[in-house]
Amino acid sequence: MSRVLLTGATGLVGGYLLDLLIADPRISEIIVPTRRPLPARDKVVNLVAEDLTDVLRPLETPVDIVFCCLGTTRKQAGSKPAFIHVDYTLVVDSALTGQRLGAKHLLVVSAHGANARSPFFYNRVKGEMENALRHQGWPRLTLVRPSLLLGERHQRRGGESLFAPLFKILPGNWRAVEARDVAEAMLQQAFTTTDAEITIIESADLQLSQRK
Repeated sequence: MSRVLLTGATGLVGGYLLDLLIADPRISEIIVPTRRPLPARDKVVNLVAEDLTDVLRPLETPVDIVFCCLGTTRKQAGSKPAFIHVDYTLVVDSALTGQRLGAKHLLVVSAHGANARSPFFYNRVKGEMENALRHQGWPRLTLVRPSLLLGERHQRRGGESLFAPLFKILPGNWRAVEARDVAEAMLQQAFTTTDAEITIIESADLQLSQRK
């Protein structure tokens, strides 16, 4: 039985993943820090604070696995610094907290095109985040790089709604992927045995369940 830390549970992928973790008999407890309270559910320990760092810093409960599904857009965040805080700083803080609590496997939602040298702000921040996690020296690090995510959000993102029809017909790693498929891939990887220290799951590999 594993105890896990899940950040980003109120997001699209994180919401699906939380449901999967609750239903999975291999999971004994799920520590879920959020900015707003979640409904009471079996296995879930919901810790609430306005800033995620305020919850992560005092945590002392040991965990085995860390799932990080944090992510926003520049428009939603309101500024470049606010975007960096969510998509870089809080992701790195989640990982460091998991390491401190004894976790051996970190699984993170990144993005297709993540590259620290990218001329595009969004992709560059995602790439810098990945590089920071690599340098933490995890025994196992899984980076999941979906393209545009499909699913029912609590808060719609205008740009994603506009471009979703196009991304549904693009080839390979550019094709939009269901958020539920991303969550299922993360859970599967968490319990897959491998000698690889770093596993990168590209967007095309996340679309396999859609072709069944």
